[in-house]
Amino acid sequence: MNKLLISLLISVGITGVAHAAGGNATAGASKVAVCAACHGADGNSPMGAFPSLAGQNSRYLLKQMQDQLSGARVIPEMTGLLNNLSDQDLRDIAAFYANQRTTIGQADAELVEKGRKIYEAGIADKGVSACIACHMPNGQGNNPARFPALSGQHPEYTLLQLQKFASEDRANDPNRMMRDIAVKMTESEMRAVSQYIRGLY
Repeated sequence: MNKLLISLLISVGITGVAHAAGGNATAGASKVAVCAACHGADGNSPMGAFPSLAGQNSRYLLKQMQDQLSGARVIPEMTGLLNNLSDQDLRDIAAFYANQRTTIGQADAELVEKGRKIYEAGIADKGVSACIACHMPNGQGNNPARFPALSGQHPEYTLLQLQKFASEDRANDPNRMMRDIAVKMTESEMRAVSQYIRGLY
């Protein structure tokens, strides 16, 4: 059984690498001019309402763009911006952002410890899984599994996504993974983990 599991993980990893390799970061650099207005020239967004994309896992980012185009995820601010891009363009853009360095922000010191406990251990009495299980100890996420990198993300954006998952306004998470977690969290718990993620590295 263990050998089968290891083989499966290796297979997923190789597939993920091959999939991510379909994008060209250099080519992507010439395709992100419009994106820079909200996400920053290097993918580090200057505004909390818009996500930082620098260092984001390429497979996750590609899925989000494809979901926006298909309607599986509705991002009003992105309406029409991807319509004229080919699948290769999307892969190149994902590769460009994955290749950028994440800027870590300053977290609210009063919320960090509470957020750390949730991130590392979850909330056992509510059945809330630890964030670390999918997003890794330093917030790098898991590219083959298409789990996003969280390190340095704006707390305003993270909080909004948790709220959207909880209300099911956002529903493009595989197997309801995030919706089933977020719905069990209070707003103060969401705020705390969002602050912790901001300074995670």
